Amino acid sequence: MSNNQDNLETKLSDAKAVAGGMLSKGQHVSAGNQTTAVEIAKTGSVKDVILWLLAAVVLIGATLVNQYLPGYWQPANDLWVRIGIIVALFVFALLCLAMTNQGRAFKTLLKDAAVELRRVTWPGKDETFQYTWQTIVMIAVVGLLVWLLDNFFNWFVGIFIG
Repeated sequence: MSNNQDNLETKLSDAKAVAGGMLSKGQHVSAGNQTTAVEIAKTGSVKDVILWLLAAVVLIGATLVNQYLPGYWQPANDLWVRIGIIVALFVFALLCLAMTNQGRAFKTLLKDAAVELRRVTWPGKDETFQYTWQTIVMIAVVGLLVWLLDNFFNWFVGIFIG
């Protein structure tokens, strides 16, 4: 009996390892467990702090480009040059944020969300049509009730006010 149980436990642990390997696809696996986005986001380093500060400074600079840069740099008098600089600064800030642990966690979260979206069973045309009509009817019924209550309270208050 114990030999069969040991055999089943071995097969189960092998199956979990294979399934974990299939699910992780490039994600870090430590001690048999997948690293979640929350675990990645909670880790921090000096590099993260520097990148967050750099991104904040660049975004603040992007807000000031339109007002101050034309006074210091002649080509910035052109609107399209300023727009290009603002977009470039915004993209640079996003790249800085993407290189942080929180940025990696966000990318992991987006990948997990894409996997979950593939698992969703979307309603068919008939179900959508049916639920849409049910919703419209319920909105009409509730709207009618609110209108009747509004008229009743207007009449009731009108009696006391005169």
